[in-house]
Amino acid sequence: MQDTALPEKLSKYSQYIRKVPPAVAGSLTRVVGLTLEARGVKAPVGSQCQIETLNGFIDAEVVGFNGDILYLMPNDAISGVLPGARVIPQVKEAGLPVGMALLGRVVDGLGRPIDGLGAIKSEKKLKFAQNAINPLARRAISEPMDVGVRAINAVVTVGQGQRMGLFAGSGVGKSVLLGMMTRGSAADVIVVGLVGERGREVKEFIEEILGDEGRRRSVVVAAPADASPLMRLKGCETAVTIAEYFRDQGLNVLLLLDSVTRYAMAQREIALAVGEPPATKGYPPSVFAKLPALVERAGNGGEGQGSITAFFTVLSEGDDMQDPIADAARAILDGHIVLSRELADSGHYPAIDIEKSISRVMPQVVSEAHMQQARVLKQVYSLYQQNKDLITLGAYQKGADPILDKSISMMPSVNGFLQQTMKEVIPYDEALQGLARLLGQA
Repeated sequence: MQDTALPEKLSKYSQYIRKVPPAVAGSLTRVVGLTLEARGVKAPVGSQCQIETLNGFIDAEVVGFNGDILYLMPNDAISGVLPGARVIPQVKEAGLPVGMALLGRVVDGLGRPIDGLGAIKSEKKLKFAQNAINPLARRAISEPMDVGVRAINAVVTVGQGQRMGLFAGSGVGKSVLLGMMTRGSAADVIVVGLVGERGREVKEFIEEILGDEGRRRSVVVAAPADASPLMRLKGCETAVTIAEYFRDQGLNVLLLLDSVTRYAMAQREIALAVGEPPATKGYPPSVFAKLPALVERAGNGGEGQGSITAFFTVLSEGDDMQDPIADAARAILDGHIVLSRELADSGHYPAIDIEKSISRVMPQVVSEAHMQQARVLKQVYSLYQQNKDLITLGAYQKGADPILDKSISMMPSVNGFLQQTMKEVIPYDEALQGLARLLGQA
């Protein structure tokens, strides 16, 4: 009787036992560029392996396979690798440490601290790729989000839980605008991902643009341009995972990811290295599959959860707004803010081109009066821009078009309204009052 009862008791607990494949070490057979090829190892895609070198073991991630050949990509720079080196799969899954202790810290693409302030006391560890939220379980976007920038608050109003694109070429004030939003935002927590940027810019952003006040409620994930493609890819995913953790705690999060273009380039490097065929402008199909998967993780949570209001910067190479990544991002985001090089060159900061910028959820989060005022301001601005060459050359005669005359007389005030200094914070209500005064409707 006792002999039959024991197996029955044990069978109840068998469902809780996780099956782990045996850690059988293989050997390194080929190194081409950043791709490592190994034989004799069985490990799933996305798992970590350790590779023996003359300088000790290095970590690498499995990014693909072909028959019995495993393709790996190192997390960091490699040196001292020998033919036939041991490749050992890691049975224990790597997790991302998360918790309130992350606030004020700077971490790399794997969540390891790089600010010299010691280890992070994490409350728990999360997988890098979280499960997607059921779209029907998300709360609707119904409240405006104060970002402290007058041009955005008044004309391109952002909703709490919205995913916006920030489209710009190089050197037109992207990073400064992100810093302005971190200081002026009404969010509880700010997560900043600096991916693929110059290493010098990372320190400048943290010390000068973010400042002590902004840093206290921020987490910065840094994977500069000299980091491996895998670290740049993980950097974006880590920033989103951290933002998801704080959202699940019921907090409202502002996620600033600079930039999605570097994320796409990192995936392109990895995909081409393992043999995926290129498609549009050298970007393989996996890039266009990963972009919406990353973007859709932001947004409002379900009941009892907070929100992630996200700004994804897109680097428009040569100011080309029809770049494949820019085009793909524009299609999956809830609006876009375009920074103009022409405005930046003329000293107009932030260089937001309100004529080309739009917020798709603005009608849902603002009053009808605010919507009408923003529409009028856009019409005044657009009409002047369309006739700018005629006005500059003196070919337009005053009185020919009363509406254009009004636009010309208003433009100095409009330009002054849309400009703002780097350290200045304009609250949402103040921006609305300024818009009403500008249009004479106060």
